[in-house]
Amino acid sequence: MLRSLFTSPLLRRRLISSLLLASTTLGQWAIATAAQAQTGRFCHLSPAEVSRKNTLREAAAQGDAQAQRDYQAIIRQHSQWMQDCRQRTWPRTQAIWLRLYPCDLEPGVLDDVFDRIVNMGYNAVYIEVFYDSQVLLPAADNPTPWVSALRSPGLENVDLFAMGLQKARDRNLRAYAWLFAMNYGYAYAVRPDREQNMARNGRGQTSISFVHDGSQGFIDPYSPQGRAEYAALVQAVLRRRPDGVLFDYIRYPRGSGADSVITRVQDLWIYGEASRNALLNRASNNQGRELINRYLNQGSISGGDIQAAKSLHPGEAAPQWQGLGSGNLNWELWRLALAHAAQGVIDFLHTAAAPVLRQGIPAGAVFFPDGNRPVGQGGYDSRLQAWDRFSPQLEWHPMSYAICGNGTHCIVDEVRRVFDMAPAGTRIVPALAGQWGQVERAHPPLEQQMAAIQQAFPQLDTISHFAYAWIEPAHDRARQSCPRR
Repeated sequence: MLRSLFTSPLLRRRLISSLLLASTTLGQWAIATAAQAQTGRFCHLSPAEVSRKNTLREAAAQGDAQAQRDYQAIIRQHSQWMQDCRQRTWPRTQAIWLRLYPCDLEPGVLDDVFDRIVNMGYNAVYIEVFYDSQVLLPAADNPTPWVSALRSPGLENVDLFAMGLQKARDRNLRAYAWLFAMNYGYAYAVRPDREQNMARNGRGQTSISFVHDGSQGFIDPYSPQGRAEYAALVQAVLRRRPDGVLFDYIRYPRGSGADSVITRVQDLWIYGEASRNALLNRASNNQGRELINRYLNQGSISGGDIQAAKSLHPGEAAPQWQGLGSGNLNWELWRLALAHAAQGVIDFLHTAAAPVLRQGIPAGAVFFPDGNRPVGQGGYDSRLQAWDRFSPQLEWHPMSYAICGNGTHCIVDEVRRVFDMAPAGTRIVPALAGQWGQVERAHPPLEQQMAAIQQAFPQLDTISHFAYAWIEPAHDRARQSCPRR
């Protein structure tokens, strides 16, 4: 009888399947057990494992073939451990913001960066691609008006962004492209052939004369050339096939003191040629266009202006423009100008994100939770970052950087404000600023911030940390200078 059981083909197949299943389950248990033994509460790898990997990487960079094979094996092992740890640790996805430098091309440096990211428990990375008037694209394949971040002779065909994406994928890290949006940079803003594209206020200022830090050049969001140039950048980024794209600086510049608040039409960044024309075109008739023009020039209109508009266009019964209500015309014009300025930011974002969403990958909007607040009596934050009107199809990435003494309550409050104002189903991914285990620039340790956010919003499954430069400051500084570049 026993012999017949083993000679039956059907029973034999079932026995083999059971053994294979048991073997697979045992293997998964062994991996999970090893991961738990080598990762801490926040999925940080143990010092012994970090040291072992560092030794292999350094030997591999010196040309040791066996060390190279062993190094690739430990990368795969640590990647598996990290994925297992994140599956049982809140949040499921923990991301870090990262800028790459030309010196990362030195042997082993790029591997070191991404190894450290895994070591610290991250399973996603946001790689900065466009910032400060430069792009992380090869000089020989750069269809944009911004210079390549790699400008040394001989590097014309080097694609550091693509290399970073590959290093991330080798470690099972989700890798997003992170781009400045409306801040095209100082070098772009001072180009004589691009001055007409810049945002201007009613005092004739652009952001380079409004914010004196030499890095902010804000575009007129209605500029056709500016939009076309940005679209070319987005397409170039998408050709590298990132796992998602994040848009930062989706706003107007913020001044200091009184300049941080908008209280009158001249404060609005709607005096660029394209923005002004788009506002005038919101008029439904000639009387409306005339009054909008006078309001922009003068800051208000009088009864005489209304009579003048009627005299110039006697065939029209009354001035008309989009959204005109029954209130005082000065108030209605202020409301129109304010809405026009905010709509420029929203339209710029949605136009930029559209090709990303068409490819079926996430697009995200990065914003300050207080960037859309009214200020005082009738004033508004000069950034006019109306994020509550961003599309819920986008990921919302609120930069929750508030500082509240030794506590975390104000950080939680910022995230709560976003949850309260977001449409149902919006994916919210808070960005926290700080350092592990210590106070960084008055920001509490990340452990404290994470605990507070988890308690308040256990439903969150993704958090990001700004930034690698803050968390690994010495290594980040070392990567900014190198002997050969």
